[in-house]
Amino acid sequence: MKHIPLRPFGRVVEAPEGAHIEDVPVETLQRWTEESRVLVLRGFPFLEKEEFADYCRRWGPVLKWDAGEVIDLVVQEKPKNYVFAAGDVPFHWDGAFAEEDIRFFFFQCLDVTPGVGGETVFSDTTAVYRDADDETRERWAQISMTYQTEKVVHYGGEVTERLVARHPGTGVPILRFAEPLSPEKYKNPVFATAHGIDGAEADEFAGTLAERLHRPEYCYHHDWRAGDLVIADNSALVHGRNAFTGPTKRHLQRVQVI
Repeated sequence: MKHIPLRPFGRVVEAPEGAHIEDVPVETLQRWTEESRVLVLRGFPFLEKEEFADYCRRWGPVLKWDAGEVIDLVVQEKPKNYVFAAGDVPFHWDGAFAEEDIRFFFFQCLDVTPGVGGETVFSDTTAVYRDADDETRERWAQISMTYQTEKVVHYGGEVTERLVARHPGTGVPILRFAEPLSPEKYKNPVFATAHGIDGAEADEFAGTLAERLHRPEYCYHHDWRAGDLVIADNSALVHGRNAFTGPTKRHLQRVQVI
């Protein structure tokens, strides 16, 4: 297999002709994913929907939403939620409202329109924490965040999380943060409240942290190709999506492994 490093993090693994993803030990792919944060697999054949879920179960228990284990991500004409609209998707981590510790999530790209935006953006929170000064880290350690959103699709409710946590595999500090979404811009908005800081700093905190997470040195933008299978480390990363700039037929399928 050919390994191609991505910048500022991530790895593409190109499979030889005739290879199948089950030919590669799960333990090897898990290690590569933890090392690279984002693992892009190319050259493997498509997996049918049930086959996709069955393969992910080899990694661990699969989270099942009301809509099922495999969520189809497509732009809808009349979306109830911003994830299915054509605009951007702000940074978040998967599983917050399920209150499950999702270790890995998988995207399979069945179809895509090139050149119209919609790149998935990943930010490495371990690097953001690593590069912060001691005073900032100490302040972050005192903060927790409460998130609220109405359940109109497969997720919703209210959850409170400490901002700083530990990676379950490596033990390094990570950030559990989701950008708040205003009702003026987003369907099915997410409201965020910071605890542990006072006054004007609390009002400005989410925007300040979001700006840091969006800095280019921490972000990998994945430009999709049909056939891409992407495995991401949900503990180390937050992720979102750039807005589409034109009509798109992009179709991703997502599975989350606990």
